[in-house]
Amino acid sequence: MYDCTRNYINGEWVDSGSGGLHDIINPATEQPVGQVAYGNAIDVDRAVAAARSAFAAFSQWTADDRVELLENIVTEYKRRWNDIAAAITAEMGAPAEFSRRSQAGSGLGHLRATIAALKEIPREEPAGDSRIWREPIGVCGLITPWNWPINQITCKVAPALAAGCTVVLKPSEIAPADASLVAEVLHAAGGPAGVFNLVQGDGPGVGSAISAHPGIDMVSFTGSTRAGILVAKSAADSVKRVAQELGGKSPNIILESAPLDEAVAAGAHAMFDNTGQSCNAPSRMLVPEAMYDQAVEIAAAVARETRCGDPLDPETHIGPVISETQFNRIQTLIETGMKEGANLAAGGPGKPAGLETGYYVKPTVFRDVNNDMTIAREEIFGPVLCMIPYSSLDEAVRIANDTVYGLSSYVWGGSREEALARAHRLRTGMGHNNGADTDIMAPFGGYRQSGNGREWGRHVIEDFQEIKAVMGACPGKIR
Repeated sequence: MYDCTRNYINGEWVDSGSGGLHDIINPATEQPVGQVAYGNAIDVDRAVAAARSAFAAFSQWTADDRVELLENIVTEYKRRWNDIAAAITAEMGAPAEFSRRSQAGSGLGHLRATIAALKEIPREEPAGDSRIWREPIGVCGLITPWNWPINQITCKVAPALAAGCTVVLKPSEIAPADASLVAEVLHAAGGPAGVFNLVQGDGPGVGSAISAHPGIDMVSFTGSTRAGILVAKSAADSVKRVAQELGGKSPNIILESAPLDEAVAAGAHAMFDNTGQSCNAPSRMLVPEAMYDQAVEIAAAVARETRCGDPLDPETHIGPVISETQFNRIQTLIETGMKEGANLAAGGPGKPAGLETGYYVKPTVFRDVNNDMTIAREEIFGPVLCMIPYSSLDEAVRIANDTVYGLSSYVWGGSREEALARAHRLRTGMGHNNGADTDIMAPFGGYRQSGNGREWGRHVIEDFQEIKAVMGACPGKIR
């Protein structure tokens, strides 16, 4: 059983100020696997005070000192890798091998990428007669989601520390166990007291207190667009910087020249990966009308072959969705799609046969979808693929860009060069050409209601820094 009933503040494990305990539910079994205590504004006050006190010294550490700390964290993370993977499987239902390879693996990847990026960022740069300095922004409030829990924690905590900031982390209350393990990792790595602080809790009790707190200089939030808007409004009164990584409804354009079997199957697998619970999932597949029926059959075959089941079974491809609330929401959206005229090519409402216990959703493919349907507009956040026909490339681009989101886009053509030429027309923060995966050194983020700011690599470290112009600082030019 996972004990997440204490917060980590100023280098110590301390009791939560609220004392309210809540079960951590394994979505595969619907049974508790631990408890978490929801904190409150008093806990946030204590954590912010510790972070502000630690900032004065930590902000003056050299880049080499911060690299050494991050390397110590890597060493400790590798020791706890299996523990972190097991926690993610228990709290969010990810298949065990996927948890170890992709979920826990992403955390180590971000730590290493941050170290590499930090070594490349100059401390100062010339500009006319002046010098441009980069300095840590201050105390950062980090609010992370449940769907890629350790990924989102490490891709915020590591660059914040690399920039010289101190942090207060609020992980998802649904998946809190891996965050407590991260606190243990940082403690074992020798992080100074107050540099990293963890406050467990929900959005109303802890997230709101972080976003509104006058002692926090920046909030980095990952989650739904609805919640991101609330964070930004709450942060506005103190004029703090807000970086947001929010929702998506990413298009996947299959060009006429694409190898259809490979392109469609890859797109469907990517959609069902992590049980569809990824903000950059390619949820709208756009296919030329002449190839549409064949493409639907290919995607439907992938759905039927995708094994949904026990996360501890090595034959399982995808596990359950995170909660009963999310399961019910997905079921409502599937039924809405059917009512609005979309037809099922695979899957549909209800649980897969033999999986009555657990929040399992059938891998689902909708055909005959148009971009005005609810299932094409709203982020479903489950294993549901919408297939949309198009008559010309101009129409495909118009449909792809017809969304409030702008996180990711996918194009598959006869060559990467052909796909790249079309990617310029798509209004998204990221583009994937011919099956290219995300690049951990490239910036991750989107346009419009998919958020602002960027994560991963050098760009996110710079988001945690202020820019100072020092006039007359160039040798020989001081008057």
